Amino acid sequence: MTRFPLALAVASASLLALSACQSDKRPANPGASGKSASLRVMEQVAIAAHKCWFASKDPAFSKYSMANELNNFGGTPRFLVVPKNNYGGKPLLVVQAQGQSSHVEAFGPMMEGPTGSRISSDINRWKAGDSSCGSAA
Repeated sequence: MTRFPLALAVASASLLALSACQSDKRPANPGASGKSASLRVMEQVAIAAHKCWFASKDPAFSKYSMANELNNFGGTPRFLVVPKNNYGGKPLLVVQAQGQSSHVEAFGPMMEGPTGSRISSDINRWKAGDSSCGSAA
């Protein structure tokens, strides 16, 4: 009967000793967020898109809403532009990045329409770190 408490004490002491040897797993760069490059770039693009296209009440985007899917389970940070107040509607624009890349792609019917070149130039400016709205907003 005395062997079980002794074995338990030895096992507990072993676990404590092992946990004391664990190294601190903090990133080498204290400013690192642990986010992938695609998520970081998509966050800055999505924030600027919301500010410049939707919050500013830009007439070119007044019939649309933004559906944010930056933290989706597929690992592809993205946002969708859908018909206003219909977040489940068919996306008219998809803006996304994948993996460890900071490459952002945009596709959908809005890219073929009159706003396509503006969307491209806005996204290129925002992914480069310039969050300004440009002259159209």
